[in-house]
Amino acid sequence: MSELVFRDAVPGDAGRVLWFVRALAEYEKLLHEVEATEADLERSLFGTPARCQALFVEQDGIQVGFALWFYNYSTFAGRHGLYVEDVFVLPEHRGNDIGTRIFSELARRALAQGCVRMEWSVLDWNAPAIRFYRGIGARAMDDWTVQRLTGDALTAMAARG
Repeated sequence: MSELVFRDAVPGDAGRVLWFVRALAEYEKLLHEVEATEADLERSLFGTPARCQALFVEQDGIQVGFALWFYNYSTFAGRHGLYVEDVFVLPEHRGNDIGTRIFSELARRALAQGCVRMEWSVLDWNAPAIRFYRGIGARAMDDWTVQRLTGDALTAMAARG
């Protein structure tokens, strides 16, 4: 396998980030849920303050994957963590250790930033991803469930006294 190059997203890359987000959503059968625009991603990645970060993985000058993450905080640990929102490797490039290399790069960045952990979510039907995550040493947080407020419920909560 030829060398992989990790390149941080820079202003002007939001369109390519959106392309990868849409490719991931299509794989997850969730393309109908993508509302993000290039302008949204440009603001989130490069606004003041930046709310997230992204990188591209290139092989032989071709982008073969990407990752997007942000920092969260653990009050119990008293330190922040790195939350991996998206990792996606193009299907024709899977099985070449690229996913492992992406997570390794993110782990290096997490440690360099003083993070105490890395976290992410996975769809329960995505057995290949779950196998991959177990293979790199991740463990499921089965005693925790994700809770979410969106749309009308979020608006109603904001309006409460």
